[in-house]
Amino acid sequence: MKKGFLVVLMVFIFVACNKNSNEKGRILIIVSNTEDMGDPEKHFAGNNLWEVAPPYHIFVSHGYEVDFVSPTGGNVPFFMDPIGISSYAIKYEGFNEKVENSLTPDLVNYKDYKAIFIGGGYGPLFDVANNENLLSIMAEVYENGGIVGGCGHGPGAFANVRLSTGDYMVKDKKVTGFPNSTEVTKSWAKEGTLLPVMLEHQLRANGALFQTKNDLNDKHDVVIDNRIVTTMFLPSSAIVAKEMIHEIERTHD
Repeated sequence: MKKGFLVVLMVFIFVACNKNSNEKGRILIIVSNTEDMGDPEKHFAGNNLWEVAPPYHIFVSHGYEVDFVSPTGGNVPFFMDPIGISSYAIKYEGFNEKVENSLTPDLVNYKDYKAIFIGGGYGPLFDVANNENLLSIMAEVYENGGIVGGCGHGPGAFANVRLSTGDYMVKDKKVTGFPNSTEVTKSWAKEGTLLPVMLEHQLRANGALFQTKNDLNDKHDVVIDNRIVTTMFLPSSAIVAKEMIHEIERTHD
Protein backbone atom coordinates (compact mmCIF):
# COMPACT_ATOMS: atom_id res chain seq x y z
CA MET A 1 0.00 0.00 0.00
CA LYS A 2 2.76 2.42 0.95
CA LYS A 3 4.67 1.53 -2.22
CA GLY A 4 1.62 2.19 -4.36
CA PHE A 5 1.03 5.51 -2.64
CA LEU A 6 4.65 6.56 -3.26
CA VAL A 7 4.37 5.70 -6.95
CA VAL A 8 1.17 7.76 -7.29
CA LEU A 9 2.78 10.64 -5.39
CA MET A 10 5.88 10.59 -7.63
CA VAL A 11 3.74 10.61 -10.77
CA PHE A 12 1.73 13.52 -9.39
CA ILE A 13 4.91 15.51 -8.61
CA PHE A 14 6.32 14.79 -12.07
CA VAL A 15 3.13 15.92 -13.79
CA ALA A 16 2.90 19.02 -11.58
CA CYS A 17 6.51 20.01 -12.31
CA ASN A 18 6.01 19.43 -16.01
CA LYS A 19 2.84 21.51 -15.95
CA ASN A 20 4.55 24.36 -14.12
CA SER A 21 7.45 24.48 -16.57
CA ASN A 22 5.11 24.35 -19.56
CA GLU A 23 2.96 27.11 -18.12
CA LYS A 24 5.87 29.54 -18.20
CA GLY A 25 5.29 30.01 -21.92
CA ARG A 26 7.42 31.12 -24.85
CA ILE A 27 9.41 34.23 -25.72
CA LEU A 28 10.41 35.27 -29.22
CA ILE A 29 13.77 36.91 -29.96
CA ILE A 30 14.02 38.75 -33.27
CA VAL A 31 17.43 38.86 -34.95
CA SER A 32 18.86 40.28 -38.18
CA ASN A 33 20.23 38.52 -41.26
CA THR A 34 22.13 41.61 -42.47
CA GLU A 35 25.89 41.08 -42.55
CA ASP A 36 27.11 44.56 -43.51
CA MET A 37 25.83 48.09 -44.12
CA GLY A 38 26.15 47.95 -47.90
CA ASP A 39 29.00 50.46 -48.11
CA PRO A 40 32.24 49.82 -50.04
CA GLU A 41 34.16 49.18 -46.78
CA LYS A 42 31.43 46.76 -45.67
CA HIS A 43 31.04 48.05 -42.12
CA PHE A 44 29.61 45.17 -40.10
CA ALA A 45 25.93 45.32 -39.17
CA GLY A 46 24.76 42.00 -37.72
CA ASN A 47 23.71 41.30 -34.14
CA ASN A 48 25.56 42.04 -30.92
CA LEU A 49 26.07 38.72 -29.11
CA TRP A 50 26.27 40.48 -25.74
CA GLU A 51 22.81 41.97 -26.28
CA VAL A 52 21.17 38.70 -27.34
CA ALA A 53 22.81 35.79 -25.48
CA PRO A 54 22.49 37.21 -21.91
CA PRO A 55 18.74 37.88 -22.31
CA TYR A 56 18.37 34.39 -23.79
CA HIS A 57 20.10 33.00 -20.70
CA ILE A 58 17.78 34.93 -18.38
CA PHE A 59 14.68 33.70 -20.20
CA VAL A 60 15.62 30.01 -20.32
CA SER A 61 17.02 29.96 -16.77
CA HIS A 62 13.63 31.22 -15.58
CA GLY A 63 11.85 28.38 -17.35
CA TYR A 64 10.75 30.02 -20.61
CA GLU A 65 11.05 28.44 -24.03
CA VAL A 66 12.80 30.74 -26.52
CA ASP A 67 12.51 30.83 -30.30
CA PHE A 68 14.44 33.00 -32.74
CA VAL A 69 12.99 34.56 -35.88
CA SER A 70 14.75 36.57 -38.58
CA PRO A 71 13.60 38.13 -41.86
CA THR A 72 14.85 35.24 -44.01
CA GLY A 73 15.37 32.54 -41.36
CA GLY A 74 18.38 30.30 -40.82
CA ASN A 75 21.78 31.41 -39.57
CA VAL A 76 22.41 35.02 -38.54
CA PRO A 77 25.64 37.04 -38.14
CA PHE A 78 27.02 38.04 -34.74
CA PHE A 79 29.90 40.09 -33.43
CA MET A 80 31.58 40.22 -29.98
CA ASP A 81 33.48 37.28 -28.50
CA PRO A 82 31.54 34.62 -26.59
CA ILE A 83 32.62 35.32 -23.01
CA GLY A 84 30.86 35.28 -19.65
CA ILE A 85 27.12 34.66 -19.78
CA SER A 86 27.25 34.52 -23.57
CA SER A 87 29.74 31.65 -23.43
CA TYR A 88 27.60 29.86 -20.84
CA ALA A 89 24.47 30.20 -23.01
CA ILE A 90 26.34 28.77 -25.98
CA LYS A 91 27.95 25.87 -24.11
CA TYR A 92 25.13 24.77 -21.82
CA GLU A 93 21.82 26.25 -22.96
CA GLY A 94 21.64 25.47 -26.66
CA PHE A 95 21.96 29.07 -27.84
CA ASN A 96 23.79 28.29 -31.09
CA GLU A 97 21.51 25.42 -32.04
CA LYS A 98 18.49 27.71 -31.68
CA VAL A 99 19.80 30.85 -33.32
CA GLU A 100 21.47 29.06 -36.24
CA ASN A 101 18.04 27.73 -37.16
CA SER A 102 16.03 30.91 -36.74
CA LEU A 103 12.45 30.74 -37.98
CA THR A 104 11.04 32.65 -40.90
CA PRO A 105 8.15 35.03 -40.01
CA ASP A 106 5.54 32.81 -41.70
CA LEU A 107 6.30 30.04 -39.18
CA VAL A 108 5.50 32.26 -36.18
CA ASN A 109 2.10 32.22 -34.50
CA TYR A 110 1.88 35.33 -32.32
CA LYS A 111 -0.50 33.58 -29.93
CA ASP A 112 2.34 31.31 -28.81
CA TYR A 113 4.38 34.13 -27.28
CA LYS A 114 4.16 36.18 -24.11
CA ALA A 115 6.96 38.54 -25.08
CA ILE A 116 9.29 39.69 -27.84
CA PHE A 117 12.86 40.87 -27.40
CA ILE A 118 15.18 42.60 -29.89
CA GLY A 119 18.84 43.12 -29.08
CA GLY A 120 21.28 45.49 -30.69
CA GLY A 121 23.85 45.48 -33.34
CA TYR A 122 23.01 47.62 -36.36
CA GLY A 123 21.47 44.77 -38.34
CA PRO A 124 17.88 45.11 -37.06
CA LEU A 125 17.76 48.72 -38.32
CA PHE A 126 18.40 47.42 -41.85
CA ASP A 127 16.10 44.42 -42.19
CA VAL A 128 13.75 44.23 -39.19
CA ALA A 129 12.63 47.84 -38.78
CA ASN A 130 10.67 47.83 -42.06
CA ASN A 131 9.82 44.14 -42.42
CA GLU A 132 6.03 44.17 -42.54
CA ASN A 133 5.70 40.55 -41.41
CA LEU A 134 7.86 41.07 -38.33
CA LEU A 135 6.24 44.43 -37.51
CA SER A 136 2.85 42.71 -37.70
CA ILE A 137 4.00 39.94 -35.33
CA MET A 138 5.25 42.53 -32.84
CA ALA A 139 1.95 44.42 -32.99
CA GLU A 140 -0.07 41.23 -32.54
CA VAL A 141 1.96 40.01 -29.56
CA TYR A 142 1.71 43.44 -27.92
CA GLU A 143 -2.04 43.77 -28.52
CA ASN A 144 -2.48 40.25 -27.15
CA GLY A 145 -1.13 41.48 -23.81
CA GLY A 146 2.49 40.63 -24.49
CA ILE A 147 5.67 42.46 -23.50
CA VAL A 148 8.09 44.06 -25.96
CA GLY A 149 11.70 44.65 -24.95
CA GLY A 150 14.82 46.01 -26.58
CA CYS A 151 18.43 46.99 -25.90
CA GLY A 152 20.81 49.32 -27.71
CA HIS A 153 19.73 49.61 -31.35
CA GLY A 154 16.97 47.03 -30.84
CA PRO A 155 14.26 49.59 -29.98
CA GLY A 156 14.83 51.18 -33.39
CA ALA A 157 13.56 47.95 -34.91
CA PHE A 158 10.13 48.34 -33.32
CA ALA A 159 9.79 52.10 -33.81
CA ASN A 160 7.55 51.52 -36.86
CA VAL A 161 5.16 49.01 -35.26
CA ARG A 162 1.58 50.14 -35.83
CA LEU A 163 -1.32 48.86 -33.74
CA SER A 164 -4.79 48.04 -35.06
CA THR A 165 -5.85 51.57 -34.09
CA GLY A 166 -3.37 52.95 -36.62
CA ASP A 167 -1.23 54.48 -33.87
CA TYR A 168 2.41 53.58 -33.46
CA MET A 169 3.02 51.21 -30.55
CA VAL A 170 5.58 53.61 -29.06
CA LYS A 171 3.31 56.67 -29.21
CA ASP A 172 3.19 58.53 -25.87
CA LYS A 173 5.35 55.88 -24.17
CA LYS A 174 8.72 56.39 -22.52
CA VAL A 175 11.28 54.50 -24.57
CA THR A 176 15.05 54.61 -24.81
CA GLY A 177 17.78 53.09 -26.96
CA PHE A 178 21.19 53.92 -28.41
CA PRO A 179 21.05 57.75 -28.39
CA ASN A 180 22.05 60.16 -31.13
CA SER A 181 24.49 61.87 -28.77
CA THR A 182 26.53 58.65 -28.63
CA GLU A 183 25.93 57.57 -32.23
CA VAL A 184 27.56 60.67 -33.70
CA THR A 185 30.76 60.00 -31.73
CA LYS A 186 31.26 56.44 -33.01
CA SER A 187 32.99 55.23 -36.17
CA TRP A 188 31.06 51.93 -36.27
CA ALA A 189 28.53 53.34 -38.75
CA LYS A 190 30.56 56.43 -39.72
CA GLU A 191 28.94 58.56 -37.02
CA GLY A 192 25.53 57.23 -38.07
CA THR A 193 25.82 58.28 -41.71
CA LEU A 194 25.60 54.67 -42.96
CA LEU A 195 22.36 53.96 -41.12
CA PRO A 196 18.97 53.86 -42.84
CA VAL A 197 17.65 55.81 -39.85
CA MET A 198 18.88 57.23 -36.56
CA LEU A 199 16.81 55.30 -34.07
CA GLU A 200 16.29 58.22 -31.68
CA HIS A 201 14.95 60.32 -34.57
CA GLN A 202 12.60 57.54 -35.69
CA LEU A 203 11.25 56.85 -32.21
CA ARG A 204 10.60 60.55 -31.64
CA ALA A 205 9.00 60.94 -35.07
CA ASN A 206 6.56 58.14 -34.22
CA GLY A 207 5.53 59.73 -30.93
CA ALA A 208 7.79 58.02 -28.40
CA LEU A 209 8.86 59.99 -25.35
CA PHE A 210 12.52 59.21 -25.94
CA GLN A 211 14.58 59.14 -22.76
CA THR A 212 18.06 60.63 -23.09
CA LYS A 213 20.95 60.44 -20.63
CA ASN A 214 19.65 63.68 -19.16
CA ASP A 215 16.29 62.06 -18.39
CA LEU A 216 17.74 59.07 -16.54
CA ASN A 217 19.50 58.74 -13.20
CA ASP A 218 22.07 56.52 -14.89
CA LYS A 219 22.76 55.77 -18.54
CA HIS A 220 22.32 52.05 -17.83
CA ASP A 221 18.82 52.45 -16.38
CA VAL A 222 15.97 50.34 -17.74
CA VAL A 223 12.84 52.21 -18.83
CA ILE A 224 9.46 50.51 -18.43
CA ASP A 225 6.22 51.99 -19.76
CA ASN A 226 3.01 50.22 -20.76
CA ARG A 227 4.63 46.81 -21.34
CA ILE A 228 7.58 48.21 -23.30
CA VAL A 229 10.97 47.62 -21.65
CA THR A 230 14.11 49.30 -23.01
CA THR A 231 17.65 50.35 -22.22
CA MET A 232 20.39 52.31 -24.02
CA PHE A 233 23.44 50.10 -23.74
CA LEU A 234 24.51 46.46 -23.64
CA PRO A 235 25.48 46.17 -19.93
CA SER A 236 21.77 46.22 -19.08
CA SER A 237 20.55 43.70 -21.68
CA ALA A 238 20.10 40.94 -19.07
CA ILE A 239 18.30 43.37 -16.76
CA VAL A 240 15.83 44.17 -19.55
CA ALA A 241 15.10 40.45 -19.81
CA LYS A 242 14.55 40.13 -16.06
CA GLU A 243 12.24 43.16 -16.03
CA MET A 244 10.32 41.67 -18.96
CA ILE A 245 9.75 38.55 -16.88
CA HIS A 246 8.47 40.72 -14.03
CA GLU A 247 6.07 42.36 -16.49
CA ILE A 248 4.90 38.97 -17.80
CA GLU A 249 4.21 37.77 -14.27
CA ARG A 250 2.50 41.04 -13.31
CA THR A 251 0.19 41.06 -16.34
CA HIS A 252 -0.70 37.37 -16.06
CA ASP A 253 -1.47 37.28 -12.32
